[in-house]
Amino acid sequence: MPPRDGWDKAAIILQPVGGLFTALAIAILGYYSSDYLNRRQAIETNTRLYSELMSRREESESALRKDMFVSIISSFLSPARGDLNADVLNLELLAYNFHESLNLKPLFYDLRRRIEKSEVGAAPTARAELVSYTERLERVAREIARKQMIVLEGVGRKTDRTVDLTGDPEGTTLESATLMLDGIETTVSMDVLSVDRRAREIGIGLTIEQPDPELGRQTKTATFVASFFDFPMIDNTRLVRGQRCAVVLNAFSEQSADLTLVLFPGTYASLKEKPYYNEVIESVLSATKKINPQAR
Repeated sequence: MPPRDGWDKAAIILQPVGGLFTALAIAILGYYSSDYLNRRQAIETNTRLYSELMSRREESESALRKDMFVSIISSFLSPARGDLNADVLNLELLAYNFHESLNLKPLFYDLRRRIEKSEVGAAPTARAELVSYTERLERVAREIARKQMIVLEGVGRKTDRTVDLTGDPEGTTLESATLMLDGIETTVSMDVLSVDRRAREIGIGLTIEQPDPELGRQTKTATFVASFFDFPMIDNTRLVRGQRCAVVLNAFSEQSADLTLVLFPGTYASLKEKPYYNEVIESVLSATKKINPQAR
């Protein structure tokens, strides 16, 4: 047998040590793998549980909102209507809970008409109570419009204008404004067409100019009456690329009326406003081009 050199002796000594290290490495790997799988399984379990809880919560809230809506709207459609105080309260509940999905303007106008009709020949005490109903209607309407404007101003552009009511403002053209949103330059101007001081409403003629990639600069006009019962997410004008434009009446006095024009993305319009298919496709293509500028 040839004599063993140092490498042979080292191999004899290290062979069992290598086996020990291999077994130890396998054990450590198995431990960390098992720990990783356990933690991942715990995360997936917690995520699934959270999703189920949120889903059940949304179902409960949807059922509650549905029952609330059916109960309140039935009171307006009932032929036995007559209690103005109950109707004002129901309209407040509708406005605060469903203002993003329902156009409540007809209910506001109808209830105001009934209040004004009841004021004719009413005693001073009853008349004061009816005036308080009107104030409640305007207060809730202005509060809802303010809440919606806070959201829209955060994602869009706005401009404020004041109408001088000390004289006759009919036919007045307010100062135009140029707003930039999502790379689109929009020029808007407002004409005062009429003023109803008793109802506190202003007839507005809106002129909007926007560029069109194929037809050049296009002009769009709209005519409407601005009142406290207009909500910008609901009452707005559809523009190019899904954008919206709305005018909100903030204040009305004997001296002046304050208006705010807001330009905002159509995705923030009310839930009842469904986008057209071409707008959806155009939005997807625009998002794709931002990610990949070479995409066509």
